[in-house]
Amino acid sequence: MLSKKTKYGLKALTYLARQETKAPVQIAQISKSENISQKFLESILLSLRKRGLLGSKKGKGGGYYLIKEPSEILMTEVIRELEGPIAMLPCVSLNYYEKCDDCPDENACSVNKLMSQVRDSTLEIFGNTTLEDLKN
Repeated sequence: MLSKKTKYGLKALTYLARQETKAPVQIAQISKSENISQKFLESILLSLRKRGLLGSKKGKGGGYYLIKEPSEILMTEVIRELEGPIAMLPCVSLNYYEKCDDCPDENACSVNKLMSQVRDSTLEIFGNTTLEDLKN
């Protein structure tokens, strides 16, 4: 299940992508428009800034803005930053692999096979979807 952090992060990024100009947008404006707690949104945007997806400007006329074009921001990058691993089990994760303690043979494990397919399908969708796709 998608966390609220990721859901709100996607909503905030989409809001920024829909702006006519690349001028910084205040957190309060995003918060009000997308109905997201301002305090929670601050931590989400800070995380996305650290990842290199957003820039920020302090002071009058300050706020957050996209550093990259929406067409260059893949959902895999956003989801991994906000949600963590895309795979539902660590034994099928490409970036966060861990062997399951209760599984003697991953190659014979039916759950591993199923979750590998789910991971591959999910990666196909996220890897071929950009922020540009969400804003339309």
